[in-house]
Amino acid sequence: MSDVVADLRVAREQFLALVADVRPELHRYCARMTGSIADGEDVVQDTLARAYYALPELDPLPPLRPWLFRIAHNRALDHNRRYDRRMRDPLDDGALLDTANDPADSLAHGEAVRAAVSLFLELPPTQRSCVILKDVLGHSLDELAAILVTTVPAVKAALHRGRMRLAELRSTEVPIARAASPEVTRYAALFNARDWDAVRALLADDVRLDLAGRVQRAGRGEVGSYFTNYDKIHDWHLVPAWLDGREVLAVFRDPQAASPYYFVQLDIVDGKIAGIHDFRYVPYIVAEAAIVLAPP
Repeated sequence: MSDVVADLRVAREQFLALVADVRPELHRYCARMTGSIADGEDVVQDTLARAYYALPELDPLPPLRPWLFRIAHNRALDHNRRYDRRMRDPLDDGALLDTANDPADSLAHGEAVRAAVSLFLELPPTQRSCVILKDVLGHSLDELAAILVTTVPAVKAALHRGRMRLAELRSTEVPIARAASPEVTRYAALFNARDWDAVRALLADDVRLDLAGRVQRAGRGEVGSYFTNYDKIHDWHLVPAWLDGREVLAVFRDPQAASPYYFVQLDIVDGKIAGIHDFRYVPYIVAEAAIVLAPP
């Protein structure tokens, strides 16, 4: 049995190494498709898990990048359906001006990259997908059509409408700094003080931990080692913040650092910590995260 477990661990590590280069791009796509940096990483993990188990059944092997994006696209749509997002957006084959090599592409790229991740959720799904793939990730129109299993004219129509809508949304975009909740403020203060007994007292009995890219645990006893491991390192300082309209804890390598290195998201139920989502081991996740620190 130990040999089988070792073989599975090696196979998983080899697969993760194979997809390492495309993983940050998948996250940039999924974050905008779901309107959330954290939810986007959940979809990436789901995508890679499904790809890993499907890979042995494929013969011949498909080109890796478009195959992964196709899975990610479908998983993002499924994610949004589960959370009652707006999902009606039929593709339109209506004729539009040819956007291939359009000088406006560079302007659209700047608009899309600078737009807050949460704004993309205001676009219908196919428009959202086309804008992200073309203007954020630089895919060609032919690649968009292949990933979305549609025609180039349909892609052009959705891209045109999506760009117009995103520009409208950006014109009214105003980041707001809000005060942190008492629960998040207390958690950060106790964590920074390394008062682990007091931190554990904040946990619900059935608390769940998701250390993205590493482990998942459930229950106060199982999650306890999470704090033990943090006590062994010193490259962190927690600050209450906001991201995509949700409270998070921005984690700085040093209290004087200019920007956070990653973030932690808490689920709070009836005043207790019911979930901890820690993104320490996927640092690419913060590259485009518009984290707004809460007022002190």
